[in-house]
Amino acid sequence: MNSLDPRSLIAMGGFMALVMGLVLGFMRRYYPPSILGLGYWALAPAVWLIATVFFAAPGPWPQEMGRWLGNGLILLGFVLFHVGCRCFFGQPAKWRRIVVAFALVMLCLAWFTGPEPSYRMRVAIVTAAIAVVHSSTLVFLWLSGNRNFPVRMVQVTLALHLCVLLVRLQSVLSVPEVGDLMDASTVQSFYLGAYVLAVLLLSIGAVLMATDRVRTELEHMATHDVLTGTLNRRAILDFCEDEHERSLRYGQAFSLMMIDLDHFKAINDTHGHQHGDRVLAHFAECTRAALRRADRFGRYGGEEFLVLLPNTATEAALPVAERIRTALTTGHALDCTASIGVTQWRGPEDTVDAMLGRADAAMYQAKERGRNQTCAA
Repeated sequence: MNSLDPRSLIAMGGFMALVMGLVLGFMRRYYPPSILGLGYWALAPAVWLIATVFFAAPGPWPQEMGRWLGNGLILLGFVLFHVGCRCFFGQPAKWRRIVVAFALVMLCLAWFTGPEPSYRMRVAIVTAAIAVVHSSTLVFLWLSGNRNFPVRMVQVTLALHLCVLLVRLQSVLSVPEVGDLMDASTVQSFYLGAYVLAVLLLSIGAVLMATDRVRTELEHMATHDVLTGTLNRRAILDFCEDEHERSLRYGQAFSLMMIDLDHFKAINDTHGHQHGDRVLAHFAECTRAALRRADRFGRYGGEEFLVLLPNTATEAALPVAERIRTALTTGHALDCTASIGVTQWRGPEDTVDAMLGRADAAMYQAKERGRNQTCAA
């Protein structure tokens, strides 16, 4: 059985790196700047492409120096992919440790390229170094990444390539003599093919992770208020309808809480709309801290907010309302007061619209009684 020419495999890997580098580069340019790591992911295929030139293309440099630079660039590409993963999930790169480790690897490769030339040792060093980088990326993604398909795909790719690297390392260390990189053998074709496939799949995984993040952000923007980060009117009403249907099935009461900031127009007129926006954001933060994980909190309109309290009767909802009012009286410069109206589901004949009407009426009753208080309906 004829083996593939190693130069052809290396060139194939370079072409794939070129295509994926261009894709990731355009994504970095046109995707939201909040998606971090794309720059490093785009650099990784570019570095792998340059490594291909040093390995496969003749040049003015000595062949051994080209191999030394090529090995270093392949390793650097996997390091950049690792750094991209850390940035993507909001973790800083440990640059000092990375630079020191990379410099030591390059010095060892230089030693076994010049003073003590040994192809076997160079293969062992590069293989071990890439295996360490893969292991670090795997551990990081397991601890800090999510469980979505793109992350799982990257993890599987890293794990499979790590297995190939460990087998190669074991064979290199156990056999006195190993063939040259450009030997057209089945074993060499397998190792090079695994590298090419890893480059392709990791780049695709980066594209999928970034695309999934964009989808998530778009879904968040479609259901959340930009200023306060709370659910928008449509989203909070959808949750109310879902909870209403659940109550119809199981007969469990739930409560709605309508909240309106007191004298908010005066705040805007006196201090300006930007200050008013900061007050709204502060109010939303304090309210979220006073609610339970299962509760839903949304901006109903202007300075009016709606809270959904699942499996909660009025008696249990009133203390929640008091917690919210108390959270707004800590002495913070953006503290404000709020009038709150509370109502609960009254049975199969009750509707969300009717509950909203009662909660709104109770809220206005609180305002008529002097504001900064809670009324139930």
